[in-house]
Amino acid sequence: MGLTNLFQSQAYGAYETKLESEILKGGPLPTHVAIIMDGNRRYAKEILRADDPKEGHVKGKDKLEEVMDWCFDLGIRNLTVYAFSTENFSRPDDEVDFLLELIKDTLVELSDDKGIHEKRVRLRVIGEKDMLDGNFLRAADEAMARTSGYSDFNFNIAIAYGGRQEIVTAVKKIATDVREGRLDVSEIDEALLSSNMYMGDIPDPDLVLRTSGELRLSNFLIWQLAYAELYFTDVYWPGFRYVDFLRAIRSFQQRNRRYGR
Repeated sequence: MGLTNLFQSQAYGAYETKLESEILKGGPLPTHVAIIMDGNRRYAKEILRADDPKEGHVKGKDKLEEVMDWCFDLGIRNLTVYAFSTENFSRPDDEVDFLLELIKDTLVELSDDKGIHEKRVRLRVIGEKDMLDGNFLRAADEAMARTSGYSDFNFNIAIAYGGRQEIVTAVKKIATDVREGRLDVSEIDEALLSSNMYMGDIPDPDLVLRTSGELRLSNFLIWQLAYAELYFTDVYWPGFRYVDFLRAIRSFQQRNRRYGR
């Protein structure tokens, strides 16, 4: 490493440590962070100079494991990531197959990971499971079953997921209960609808961040994010650094969350 790079690395480390210290003293941390992991393909093309977007997806997988550790270390107990949307099925077949296989392998690795069990992390897959094949579902079911008794941390991965579809699914369940006499129409309220969502047993996200510079939610948790703080960064997901994460947390802490009051 040259002297210039060494100096830059030391300066970066010092800034990162200072920022982390300020955040830990700066007020409440978010209880639930949701992330739209965007920019893998552009990272592969523009940063890696690779013709195959798969290289960006592999780097994105590695980044997810890092971000999980950041949340664990800071004590953020709930993390939800948007890994694959229902719309992503419209991508080329070879890319879809590669992505789903990569996610499946990630679930297998996480369910075997010693740290997941030591930290008592509950793994949960949310989405339209009837769009996924049997091999994927078996890996997802195994990961969820092996961690179902944990509650110290929650890691939720949205696969074949769409926010509008989730609301429709919840409404159908409620309508079935009304039709079969288990529920009266007068009992339907926001709390009931929330309880019928995929993550109805944990707090809604209070911070959602999206990488790659796009300024939209793309059908992600649109019911649950009604009061979430939004944070957007131009950094592509595989290039997302700890300092970028800390800046998002600091921005959250600096906001006045009035909820209309």
